[in-house]
Amino acid sequence: MSIILWRKEIGDEAKKQLWLAGPMVCVSVFQYSLQMISLMFVGHLDELLLAAAALATSFVSVTGFNVLMGLSSVLDTFCGQSYGAQQYEMVGIHTQRAMLVSILVTMPVSFVWFYLKPILVLLHQDHNISAQAELYARYLIPCLSANAILRCIIKFLQTQNIVFPMVLATGVTTLVHLLACWALVLKFRLGMKGAAIATCISNWFNTIVLALYIKFSPSCKSTWTGFSRKSLHNIPQFLKLAFPSTAMVCLETWMFEMMVLLSGALPNPKLQTSVLSICLTTSGIFWMIPFGISAAGSTRISNELGAGRPKAAYLAVKVSLFIAFIMAILEFVFLMLVRNIWGRAFTDLHEVVTYVTSMMPILASSAFLDSIQTAFQGIARGCGWQKLGAFVNLGSYYLLGIPVAVVLAFVLHMKGEGLFIGIVLALMVQVVMFLLVTIRTDWEKEVSHILIFNSVLLSTLDFNRDIFIVQAKRAAIRVHDSDQIVTLS
Repeated sequence: MSIILWRKEIGDEAKKQLWLAGPMVCVSVFQYSLQMISLMFVGHLDELLLAAAALATSFVSVTGFNVLMGLSSVLDTFCGQSYGAQQYEMVGIHTQRAMLVSILVTMPVSFVWFYLKPILVLLHQDHNISAQAELYARYLIPCLSANAILRCIIKFLQTQNIVFPMVLATGVTTLVHLLACWALVLKFRLGMKGAAIATCISNWFNTIVLALYIKFSPSCKSTWTGFSRKSLHNIPQFLKLAFPSTAMVCLETWMFEMMVLLSGALPNPKLQTSVLSICLTTSGIFWMIPFGISAAGSTRISNELGAGRPKAAYLAVKVSLFIAFIMAILEFVFLMLVRNIWGRAFTDLHEVVTYVTSMMPILASSAFLDSIQTAFQGIARGCGWQKLGAFVNLGSYYLLGIPVAVVLAFVLHMKGEGLFIGIVLALMVQVVMFLLVTIRTDWEKEVSHILIFNSVLLSTLDFNRDIFIVQAKRAAIRVHDSDQIVTLS
């Protein structure tokens, strides 16, 4: 009987996570497609403009969009746990606080984008390409604030398990972007500027649509009660988790950009950079699936921790890792099966296709490990382990992965294979470190710490004092054992 009940619990949890993961994968694909569509339209104009737009896209992602992604991912912890604890008003307050901080961050980022050319020239980029890249980045500045708000809105909805409206909104946005790019780039002949303007229009369109949904949907009635001054409180506490959260995301994405730069220093840089770009693009495409799984996992884990259910939270952890492991196997098998033809999807050059084929076993291994470590990143966000995640990423990528990659590529002359082996080694260390932390975690203590922290936050705001007293008493130790709640005051 207990085995049947256990299997039912696992099945129910898997259904909940897959119900969330599928739509989140779609949202990620639609968002990623905006930049790709813009580059495709620019690519039909001129080779110089394509190079400039690609360089600008890479730079604005590293310095802007990835930073905003890191800042908003702190809401996986705050909003997810507050929603699980039924502190519904706090979900909206946390989101407003994140929006405020994110918009403030866009100001210095906008300044950097506006004066991008001298920075790129300092990084030994071509002057003509740098000038055009600066122009493209300047026209992207209006979408920074939209992206800052949009990412917070997505987390606000995701942590409440409201995902299908996001799929619909981002899907329609992709169609709007296609139409806008065609009209501005080709019809009105605005060229590269038109592609950037279309990106801004699409980001604002997506943001406004989802904001209207939050405003008028009964699903968000309890969590969004309008803008509140309470969001101005506890900003230092918010930043203590927001900075590590941002570091955790940026340290990972910056490492991949460094690999592309290093490939340009190898013999025959044109070939090496082309092959590594294909491999990293492939990794990015396949990463969207485990990212959706990690988003679902972080939501389920944070909800259960906030509700004070350690066993349910640990079950969500195990199910998330199991789904990620199955997906990792499928990705590995698929990449190995198509290893001889995958390169032809990107180019007809025999030399590049042959090189990509030789890289596929390493790339498949990278996809396998990345799927699992991405699930662990979701667990870290759900539990509020961003500081730990930042240190793990720093150590695995910058103290181990990159130095090993440099030695293999330049000293042992393994070239592109050496660079990618460095990535695989870093991912392997990440998986081992997060696995050890997860196994050794006392989930009952984790729940107690979260309840105490949430109660302290409530005490600093203007909430009903009776509610705070109840929360504070439960925060002492509140453990759900099966269907029983044990409360010690």
